Amino acid sequence: MAVAVIGLGIGFLGGLFGKGGSAVATPLLHAIGIPAIVAVASPLPATIPSTLSASWAYSRERYVDPRVVRWSVAFGIPATIVGAIATRWIEGGFLVKLTDVVLIGLGVRFTIGNRKRPTRRGDAPRESTALLAVVATGVGALSGLLANGGGFLLAPLFATVLRLPLKTAFACSLAVAAVLAVPGTIVHTALGHVDWSVVAVMAVTSVPLSFVGARVAMRLDAGRLERVYGLALLILGAVFLVLR
Repeated sequence: MAVAVIGLGIGFLGGLFGKGGSAVATPLLHAIGIPAIVAVASPLPATIPSTLSASWAYSRERYVDPRVVRWSVAFGIPATIVGAIATRWIEGGFLVKLTDVVLIGLGVRFTIGNRKRPTRRGDAPRESTALLAVVATGVGALSGLLANGGGFLLAPLFATVLRLPLKTAFACSLAVAAVLAVPGTIVHTALGHVDWSVVAVMAVTSVPLSFVGARVAMRLDAGRLERVYGLALLILGAVFLVLR
């Protein structure tokens, strides 16, 4: 039951903020007794269908930038595989702690980030391929290491580094994260880190809510949602880091 509730919440928040939700799901699963490395890896395959569902909602409104998605996938997949393989030599508890720290950092960035951004794709400068390569490679490596699709980093980096409009950043993040989750899932499955009963429950509960979350996001002020989400991440990450 607890896993199902986590799946519902992660699905909605993932669609709302352009993230698969693995980074948030990991500490929540670990908090209810799921072993550390399983809590790190199991949310990854569960986010693939929910991320695709939310991405489809954004693509219907033409928020997805195909060029950003193509280059991000090309550079991100090899980096994700390398990061996932590296978990063989890194203890699971450390990865959970690292996830908590990343949540706090993102929370601070979202909460205080008030830099003016373009609101439409046409207002943003054309994305540099070099910057795309740097963002995708870095996020891909960390995604493989933390067993998530990278949406929790891709969305803010697309918005701040590439200067994409926020909802376009969310849409591209979801599309890329869905693809990056595949090689990570294959590697972590081969390493025996995935509990497929947890995956099944999370997948079933998160898919419909992720679509709803994406539809809500497209009708609300993105800047206000960004700050609220940042505060939530900051609190959540700090609480988990202190309690463990």
